[in-house]
Amino acid sequence: MFIVGINNLSKQPVDFRVAQVEAVQHAAGSDFEMKVVTYEMLVQEERNRQVAAALLTGLAAGANAYSASHAGHGSYTTPSGRTGTFYSPTAAVIAQNNAAAQNETMIAATVETGQRNMAVLEQSVIKDNTLMPGEWYGGQLHVAPPTDQAGAQKSYTIVITVGTERHVVDVAQGPPGV
Repeated sequence: MFIVGINNLSKQPVDFRVAQVEAVQHAAGSDFEMKVVTYEMLVQEERNRQVAAALLTGLAAGANAYSASHAGHGSYTTPSGRTGTFYSPTAAVIAQNNAAAQNETMIAATVETGQRNMAVLEQSVIKDNTLMPGEWYGGQLHVAPPTDQAGAQKSYTIVITVGTERHVVDVAQGPPGV
């Protein structure tokens, strides 16, 4: 991920299009295209994550409700060795109410996390934009990670086109800890 800032210093509107951003990794004497991850792709990824989270939350809520539905039932053994079973409607109601409250909290947290993640994407990821004269625009530019070079330095180039201008950024990424 890179942070890109664009300032239109011209007297005309200029267009920025994420589709015009190019990223190329240089490895072993060859160039390999790196995927530029768009806002729409990130939104779809987040929606997929939310569906998975909703399914898992639903399973957990179902298990919680099932467990609570069996609350209030118990068994006992007397000192003389007699055994029996009992049912406490009060314990069952308390357990079911607790499970309902826990499920509601769990579901609300799942929904809130999804909404917060979508808001972060909306506010932080760079998108297509027309910049008016003197206007500044920026955000996160997501690029698929470069392929591993057996721990060696990774080298790649990002080309950002804004209007008719091409901006070339060369990146040399060393191994961690160096």
